[in-house]
Amino acid sequence: MKFFLNSSSASYLRGLEAEFGESTNAIRLELNRFEKAGLLSTTTKGNKKIFRANTSHPLFSDIHNLLLKNIGFDQIIDKVVNKLGDVNMVFITGDFARGLDSNIIDLLFVGDGIDKEYLLRLIEKSESLIKKRIRYLVYSCEEFNNEYGEELNGKEMLLLWKA
Repeated sequence: MKFFLNSSSASYLRGLEAEFGESTNAIRLELNRFEKAGLLSTTTKGNKKIFRANTSHPLFSDIHNLLLKNIGFDQIIDKVVNKLGDVNMVFITGDFARGLDSNIIDLLFVGDGIDKEYLLRLIEKSESLIKKRIRYLVYSCEEFNNEYGEELNGKEMLLLWKA
């Protein structure tokens, strides 16, 4: 049985066992409890059970915010977005968007007139605070719409902030 974080990234139970220091049976039981509570939704593909966060669950937003604070994203967002200019949206991409821990955080800023020099200085400060490397892209609203259009489903992007 596989534990999928989303359709493009998988963690085997054995890998989770090593990461969390728990048995595969204990992990499976917890996943089933989260599913029963409605926090996870599941689908089955052959012998694989795929778990996804249930984004429509009433507690999803609260849990999501706790995770962001634990990882340090709230510090990044507060320090960067409020002083950058006309920021419309901030996304996380890469491993974190797929639900995987990483030493690199990939961010995508969307807005017009974003002060890139100021962003770089704040990114450097944030990296020292959270002890992770931050890579970033800046798109104007037009560039973002040309690249992604209105449809973000299936993209490995997690919306962190929207004006």
